[in-house]
Amino acid sequence: MDTKINSNKELNIWEALIPVFALVLMLGYNVYIFGDDALGGSNQFILLLGASVAAIMGFLNKVSFQKMIDEVAENIKSTSGAILILLMVGALAGTWLISGIIPSMIYYGLQILSPSIFLPATLIICAVISIATGSSWTTSATVGIALIGIGGAIGFPLGMVAGAVISGAYFGDKLSPMSDTTNLAPAMAGTDLFTHIKYMTLTTTPTFIISFILFTILGLTIDIKGVADSSALLADIQKSFHITPWLFLVPVIVIGLIIKKTEPLIALLIGTLLAAVFALIFQPEIVLMLSGGKNLNFANAYKGILNAITIDSVIPTENETLKELFKSGGMQKMLGTIWLIICAMVFGGIMDAIGALARISQSLLSLAKTTFGLFAATVGSCLALNITASDQYLAIVVPGKMFKKAYEDKGLAPENLSRTLEDSGTVTSVLIPWNTCGAYQSSTLQVDTFDYLPYAFFNLLSPVMTLIFAAFNIKIKLLVSSIKK
Repeated sequence: MDTKINSNKELNIWEALIPVFALVLMLGYNVYIFGDDALGGSNQFILLLGASVAAIMGFLNKVSFQKMIDEVAENIKSTSGAILILLMVGALAGTWLISGIIPSMIYYGLQILSPSIFLPATLIICAVISIATGSSWTTSATVGIALIGIGGAIGFPLGMVAGAVISGAYFGDKLSPMSDTTNLAPAMAGTDLFTHIKYMTLTTTPTFIISFILFTILGLTIDIKGVADSSALLADIQKSFHITPWLFLVPVIVIGLIIKKTEPLIALLIGTLLAAVFALIFQPEIVLMLSGGKNLNFANAYKGILNAITIDSVIPTENETLKELFKSGGMQKMLGTIWLIICAMVFGGIMDAIGALARISQSLLSLAKTTFGLFAATVGSCLALNITASDQYLAIVVPGKMFKKAYEDKGLAPENLSRTLEDSGTVTSVLIPWNTCGAYQSSTLQVDTFDYLPYAFFNLLSPVMTLIFAAFNIKIKLLVSSIKK
């Protein structure tokens, strides 16, 4: 809420948009050349080139180099929590694999979740967990990883499964009173938390129902080719791991800690350490194999666990379907994503320092002559900031500050603004590969952003739904003073 919005009267709208156009064109060409390998490093450099174009616009409009560097430093500082969580998710994934937690989830999930109900069930499971925890990130890092494994074993395209995971995770993230964005949006708009949540259900509920219907249709109609025999899969999982329901204690404890409002970083660390202990109890042979030793003594146990936490871990299996599921990159796997986030924060920081973010929002606001135009400008501003600032919090804070008075002047209750901020700022952040949310989800679920984007129905439909409500004047609440007039 204390974020300062930098303005620059010297900068015009076209100068503010030049870095955006340059970035989009360069990224488009880079992805065309490198394909899926673009996230390996070339996209990161393109973000720095985009930042250079923004810096040139800044120099031409009397913005000092020091101011730009200071803003970049503040941006990177704001992502320190996300970077630590990413590293801990990598560690968690490593110990949850070698302890047998993820294989056990896949093993029992294959027996419970049939292909016809898998996608809508995934949506509901993630929605429930996310409402309980208030975090789409925690949801993806726990049940999301397991559901990706189950979906891959059944034969679903991973982008489709990730779309269901993300749709459910962001439904809960929007409505949970424990979610940070759910608290931030009403604070920016000037309303209270529970008024905001109640008002937000008006657009969120039909969006979720439509998403559920779409996933149900997909589950019933998709032709899953080359699905391995489930009995063979179950047998091969048991060959590689000791499968037992006791392993579910760890994810239950982690989710319970989050529900009790334990800091996510602490909860993930506890989940990592508990899984390491369970690995020694239930999968000692795997720990020994990862250590490269002959006997399971303290030194080899320590080495095996630390290898799983920090570097690539591969559990041997002859089953081709399971080979990709029995791999984990540990903390090392997250370094590329962290690199991407830092470069995105450089671009976003310079765009903010030169006043481009404020200029883009102001230009959108100037186009809002009608009530629908105001809602559309808010949605457009949130989308633009998710692309340019690469951070969902800025996509809520900047439009929230810019548009608050405009909503008041049109006699609209503040919950209209808070709902629109969430419907467009929160949920679309995950659709941008270089946004902190898009980078996190892609890295955690091991699915490229553009692979899950077409199936993230809830996230795609949310801004559309809020615009439909505005266009047809459905449940648009007015200020009490305006009603009296």
